[in-house]
Amino acid sequence: MRIQNHPILSFNRGKQIKFYYNGKELIGYEGETIGAALYANGVFKFSESKKLHRPRGIFCAIGHCSSCLMTVDGVPNVRTCITPLKDGMKVESQNIGVEINE
Repeated sequence: MRIQNHPILSFNRGKQIKFYYNGKELIGYEGETIGAALYANGVFKFSESKKLHRPRGIFCAIGHCSSCLMTVDGVPNVRTCITPLKDGMKVESQNIGVEINE
């Protein structure tokens, strides 16, 4: 689900690279953010609401909200909407399906 041609903008796609999301190998491109690469691979659920577990996707895409936080290469709470994708990265979802006792 990537834009191939655009009537106004021109862009050069970087080289194709592999990364891993929850253990599954996916393909992205150098120069993309992790969030863009996940979305292009059909990953639309980036987190859940704490109480009702409603799905949350990319919201602001500029690093100001917390909808895209994931663990990247063992580092928690990385803003995937602004973090560049690198070859071999291991990206894991956080707090999906975790029950909150209130």
